[in-house]
Amino acid sequence: MPWSRDWLAAAAPQRRDLWRGVEAQHRVATMKLADSLHDQELLEQLLEASKPKPPPEAAGMDYLLFTPFRYTSPWPSRFRRPGEPGAWYGADDAATVAAEIAYWRWRFFMDSDGLREEQVLTEHTFFQARFEGLELDLTAAPWAAERATWRDPQNYAACQELARAARAVAPPVQAIRYESARREGGWCEVVFDPRSLRRPRQHLQQTWTCKTTKQRVLLSHDTDRLQFDMA
Repeated sequence: MPWSRDWLAAAAPQRRDLWRGVEAQHRVATMKLADSLHDQELLEQLLEASKPKPPPEAAGMDYLLFTPFRYTSPWPSRFRRPGEPGAWYGADDAATVAAEIAYWRWRFFMDSDGLREEQVLTEHTFFQARFEGLELDLTAAPWAAERATWRDPQNYAACQELARAARAVAPPVQAIRYESARREGGWCEVVFDPRSLRRPRQHLQQTWTCKTTKQRVLLSHDTDRLQFDMA
């Protein structure tokens, strides 16, 4: 373990505005199956009823905020082991969100035998949320001394062990701030407690188009154009 449990005392109250990106394909998918708007609405209701209920602490929240907390996944992420409670990932700015999405879209693309010689177009919703709660900042001392550990592009074991300890400490850490492994100078946040999230009064939301090939990923929104070379 590259850190001391005494370091958890560095957690402090913080308030941040964060961006998150989610794929915006669900209504397009259901419209393909429906012959009318009424049928589509019924299909949407059936799909929603089949999903796990959000945790009690997320009751009444915007679905863009509570969705990551309603599932336990068999697949790990940087700060969550398989089967552990959900976590909400965001970043300080849209460019960092785009870099993270580009990497994971490309990974999915390359892991799919039938897609590698094709190209895939997807639409994503980027939106802003406000975090306010107890935060552990890995970009500050003493945690920053282990920068390479927290940014490891493949091995998440140390991050997952830290997240488990941070959730268990009293009072529990509600979020961890860390540096993006996909974009130099990009800052990310993983939030564990849905009660620490809300939508700002001014709901900032953007639609981004993503094109994925085996060589690169392109993301665009209005005049913003971002290219990530992967080959």
